[in-house]
Amino acid sequence: MTFMKFFRNPEIRLSLPWYLVLLCSALCLGFLFPSHTISLLMLFSILYIFSHYWLTWRRYRRLEQLAREIDNMLHNQSPIQFEKYKEGELSILENELSKMTLRLSEQTAALAEDKKFLADSMADISHQIRSPLTASNLILSLLREPDLPLSKRKKLLQELMQLFSRIDWLVESLLKMSKMDAGTVRFQETPVNAGDLIRQAAEPLMIPMELREQAFSLHGDPKAAFTGDPAWSQEAILNILKNCMEHTPLGGCIQASFSQNAIYTEIIIEDNGPGFDSEDLPHLFERFYKGKNASQQSVGIGLALARMVVSRQNGTLKAENRPEGGARFTIKFYPQS
Repeated sequence: MTFMKFFRNPEIRLSLPWYLVLLCSALCLGFLFPSHTISLLMLFSILYIFSHYWLTWRRYRRLEQLAREIDNMLHNQSPIQFEKYKEGELSILENELSKMTLRLSEQTAALAEDKKFLADSMADISHQIRSPLTASNLILSLLREPDLPLSKRKKLLQELMQLFSRIDWLVESLLKMSKMDAGTVRFQETPVNAGDLIRQAAEPLMIPMELREQAFSLHGDPKAAFTGDPAWSQEAILNILKNCMEHTPLGGCIQASFSQNAIYTEIIIEDNGPGFDSEDLPHLFERFYKGKNASQQSVGIGLALARMVVSRQNGTLKAENRPEGGARFTIKFYPQS
């Protein structure tokens, strides 16, 4: 098979008949003019050498041309006209180079997008961290005043603790997202009861909900479960519940339901807040995106982290407005293959 492929090359198909013509001509003339054998031998040797070097020069010229086009492509992003290189003439090299140039173009575009995303993310992160740090420095300067009333001092200390908690949560969330981006997070695959998961996720929010006079209800199939990572799934549910809590008015209610069928396990979390603006719905799960109804404390990474966690566990997360008003988050966990 390799020997037959060798004769696909147009140079071989061109040179072999030409060499055979030279050989036959030399033999015929040698028989016709035996006294001039030496002269004929020299003549045909010169013709053979000339033919050999001409074909070799032609091959290297085309290789040089291909090298120039590759260099031009790498430095000037100019495409290579591969249709000039027909089957046989550098066919294997052309095929591999076409794959290489396509891969390089894709990687260049991806690197440019990653660079832009990194720059935007760094700007957003620095802004999100700078704001509470600036407020913290201002509070610390006020706390240095010796004549500050005790009641005012306690209030400032409480605000300072909230700011530090916000910075801690922000940094922790960013680290979690960066770990998932880097592919270093390994999700467990253990049975997770949907009801227990929501209760554990809502536990840290019970006191803030009580202070806001918000009611929280939970109902569903006690046997509803899915296969996933309990800790990371709890993180996703917590971020969704936190988002609902922040957008639900005083005295409002947040409700969660869960069920399971033959295809998926479903968790629905709803509130009776203002819901989402129609312009915000396509961007809710983008990093650092803050909708029109977002609170001042929102940094726009909670929902992005929640979707990352859910999708890494063969699930989907959808946000929509309820017909009767408020927001609805629907999570579906499908059986992992």
